[in-house]
Amino acid sequence: MIAIIDYGAGNIHNVRSILEHLKQDVIVTSDPEDLKKADRIVLPGVGAFGYMMKNLSEKGLDKEIHNQVYNNNKPFLGVCLGFQAMFDSSEESPGAKGLGLFKGQVVKFKWGKVPHVGWNNVKNPKLISQDHDQDKFNNGYAYFVHSFYPKPEDKSVILFESDYGETFCSGVAKDNVIGVQFHPERSGKWGIEFYRRWINDELTNKN
Repeated sequence: MIAIIDYGAGNIHNVRSILEHLKQDVIVTSDPEDLKKADRIVLPGVGAFGYMMKNLSEKGLDKEIHNQVYNNNKPFLGVCLGFQAMFDSSEESPGAKGLGLFKGQVVKFKWGKVPHVGWNNVKNPKLISQDHDQDKFNNGYAYFVHSFYPKPEDKSVILFESDYGETFCSGVAKDNVIGVQFHPERSGKWGIEFYRRWINDELTNKN
């Protein structure tokens, strides 16, 4: 069973639809007890960093996420704002603490039109740097809607990068934890393939 966390805002319907399309049992929940029963956890999100973290904390979901990620080694996926929440803090909401699953701060685009909306490239920098035929999945396109993006302190966790006036981190992966800035559930066949690979534990930033 896959638990989709409902903290009060997020693209939950589309996430649920694509997972059910992939024949997964899905529950949408704001109850920490349900995270204990799930095999996998997804945290989708839209809106403000501070609002998300406040709601996660009030419901006790932040602590249970840590419990499931670190003590039970449960696969966890953060999407869009859920991706940003995986870091320590955000310029959007000074003083608000993130989940801290990855070290680093979420920052605002310094140039270009914001929010960044629409289809954009998604590339695996470790594969791009190598001179061999690449899996097309690791160099595709996805749908974005955001004004902020994370800057991981540890560059080795970067799974995807994208370009928008500058090259920015659009995905991270380490052990059982993965996060992406784009919306796989709004990214057509490429997005379906992303979720399929996550379900089958085929996403990695290792060569």
